[in-house]
Amino acid sequence: MEGDQLGVPQSTEDHSQRSSISSAGPRTGAETNTMMSFGREFQSSALDVLVYLIDDTVVRLTVDNLPSITAHELHRIVLESLRLPEGALELFSLWLVSPFLELQLKPKHQPYKVCRQWQDLLFRFTSCSKDEIFEDEPSLQFRRNIFFPKRKEAQIQDEDVLRLLYEEAKYNILEGRYPCDLADCEVLGALVCRVNLGCYDPEQHTASFLKERLDSFLPSHLCRRGHRLLSALWKRGSAHSPADEQGLLRAFRELPEEEEACEDRAALRKLYHSYLQKCHELPHYGCAFFYGEIDKPAQGLLHRGGRKAVVVAISLEGVCIIDSKEKHILLGLAFQELSWDHTFPNEEEHILWLEFDGESEGTPVNKLLKVYSKQAELMSGLIEYCIELNAAAEGGALDPSAASSSPSASQSPPPDRRRPKLQRQNSVLCSRIQHLSTIDYVEDGKEIKRVKPRRTTSFFGRQLSNAPTSYLAVRGAENLEQG
Repeated sequence: MEGDQLGVPQSTEDHSQRSSISSAGPRTGAETNTMMSFGREFQSSALDVLVYLIDDTVVRLTVDNLPSITAHELHRIVLESLRLPEGALELFSLWLVSPFLELQLKPKHQPYKVCRQWQDLLFRFTSCSKDEIFEDEPSLQFRRNIFFPKRKEAQIQDEDVLRLLYEEAKYNILEGRYPCDLADCEVLGALVCRVNLGCYDPEQHTASFLKERLDSFLPSHLCRRGHRLLSALWKRGSAHSPADEQGLLRAFRELPEEEEACEDRAALRKLYHSYLQKCHELPHYGCAFFYGEIDKPAQGLLHRGGRKAVVVAISLEGVCIIDSKEKHILLGLAFQELSWDHTFPNEEEHILWLEFDGESEGTPVNKLLKVYSKQAELMSGLIEYCIELNAAAEGGALDPSAASSSPSASQSPPPDRRRPKLQRQNSVLCSRIQHLSTIDYVEDGKEIKRVKPRRTTSFFGRQLSNAPTSYLAVRGAENLEQG
C-alpha cells in the first residue's frame, strides 16, 4: 500500500451497526432499519448510498452502477450534494470506517470493491476475532484528507467548509484522539459553548447549567463526576487534572465579545477559525491513527516489563506515540529527527522501528523504539509517502540554486518547520522518554558499541533524505551482528 490506506482501531464499545448502502426504491420496514453493506450482492442497478459526516449527519445518494464507481466520482457527488466549493475536493476524502479499521480511499479506489475485501483487510491489519471479522461492516464517511497541509487550511473562508473541519476537530478533541492540556481544553470548550449557546449570559450560563453538559464541551476522560474523595484519588493517580464546570465557566466568561452578534454568520466563522487555529498548534492535528504496543520499562525486583497499548499518530509533520490509557504523548518526532523501518522477523509480529537521538546516563546515544503492530506496514508506507509529499512541496517552493549555495541549508530545518518549544514542563504534549523501553547505541570512533540490551541487526537506512535534517543517522559497523 502506498501510504493512504490507513488502519485505525476504535473502541469496540462504540461499535456502530450502520453501513452505507441499500437497494434503491421502496423498502419494507426491516429493510429500512437495516441498511445492506457494500459487500453483498444486489439485484437493483440503482442503489442508495449513505455517506456519514463526522457528526453522524447522513447524506443519502442514489448511485447507478455502484460496483464500478470510483472514490473520486463519488466524492464529487457528495460535494455537489453538500454544495461545497470546488476547492473542497482536495481538502476532504472518503473513508471506509468501522470500529476496527479506517481506510482513507485513494481517488482511483472503487469503494464497493474495497468493501468486498473488508474481511481480508481486517484479517491482515487487525487482531479481530473470527466472529468480529465476519460481523463487521464499514460505513462510508466524509472526512478531512490527512495529506492537506495546515497552512492551506488556515486560508479557508467558506463557512460550510469551516464548520465541517470544526466538527471533526471537536470530535477528535472530545474523544481524546487529540491529547490536549486541560487549560487548552477549557479554551476550546469555551469556544464550543459560544458556538452552541451564544454569548455568555450570567443568568442562564451558570456552573450547574454547564455541569450537566460538561462532556459536550470537554474530553470525556477529563470529566470525572462523582464523590469528591474519589475525584481527589483519581487526580493523584493520573497525569491529568480532572476538569470541572468552574474552569469551563471561567474560560467561557473570559472569551472576548465579538463586534457582531453571537448568532451572526461572520461571528460563527471567526469562532470556527479560532477553534481550528488552536488545534493547529497540536503536533497530531490532521493525523491518521494506528494501534500498537510498546515494551514497558522493566520494573520491580523481577524486572517485569510487559507491554503498553499505544496509538501511533502520523501526519505530514511527523510521528507521535500516544499512551492509549493516559491520553498523553510518549514520543513526538518530526521527520527530520528520525529514521524508521518496518520488519516482519517471524510469523507472529510486524514491528515498526523508530530511531532517534537521546541520552543514556549523560552520554549521547541513538535510541531505538519497537512498536508492535499488524499495522506497521501501513505506518511505514504512510511515513514514506508523507516524506515524499513534503519533499515535493519544498522542492517546488525553494530555489535549488539558492539552497545549494547556502552552507547552512543542509544543517538545520527551515525556520517555519521548527516546532515551537512548549512552555509547560508537564504538558501532555511533551515527550516522556523515561516511560519508554528503548534499545540504545553509542558511537565510539568508527564502530558502534551496544549499550543495552543486545540486538542482532541494524537496518536504519531509511530516513529523510535530500532535505534539511537535524538527525544524525547511525550506521552499523561490520561486526555489529557478531557482538
